[in-house]
Amino acid sequence: MLLNALLVVLSSQCVWARKSEPSFDEADAGFFRGSDKYDFAIEVPAAGAECFWHFAHQSGSFYLMYLVQWTTGMANDQRLFVTVNSPLGSLMASKNQAVGQMNFQTEVTGFYRMCFGNHNNQFGGIRVFMNFGVIYEGFEESQRELQEGERVLNSTLGNIEESVQRLQNQIFHMWRNYNFARMRKGKDHHLLLSNLNYVTWWSAAQSFIIVLSGYLQLLVLKRLFHTDSSRPRC
Repeated sequence: MLLNALLVVLSSQCVWARKSEPSFDEADAGFFRGSDKYDFAIEVPAAGAECFWHFAHQSGSFYLMYLVQWTTGMANDQRLFVTVNSPLGSLMASKNQAVGQMNFQTEVTGFYRMCFGNHNNQFGGIRVFMNFGVIYEGFEESQRELQEGERVLNSTLGNIEESVQRLQNQIFHMWRNYNFARMRKGKDHHLLLSNLNYVTWWSAAQSFIIVLSGYLQLLVLKRLFHTDSSRPRC
């Protein structure tokens, strides 16, 4: 518990931070409630951290998935200390694993901070692929209820809209599963390339050692049968 608290303090200092801000004024904040998502890869330096701020409204479903793809330098620990803090500074979720998923409901409107700390490696970086975003399920239905006084919809159109909304949510969750599988595919591809390089270099080194040992054995045998022409023969 003390180690996790220390890592949280370290991740809040001397980090490279980025924000995903909404393109509107605070007065128009109520209109920006569409589901948004981001996925990209970053490299966390040795004994460092990377932090991101993502804007989310209240009553949304915040999710974060990450996967350590490979390490660089002398890093031998693939664990990554990940924390998510609310706009008020309270800790919403934390993990210290190479692969992790986080899900929680946003209770406060504002910027949620995500920090990825590579405090387990002092001499090597970590490349991590992340996928995060906010889902506002059911918002379209509440928006439609607010506009019922302005327009009249028949039951058929209402059923169609509900079916489309359910289909969109299912497609979005399928996309999340596909994205996680894509992260694992990238990690497996890098592992195959690393094994190929390992086998190639070791095969070349062993071949060189075999040729060198054969040459040395030939020299030793040649010295055993070498005769000095200046000495008289029996």
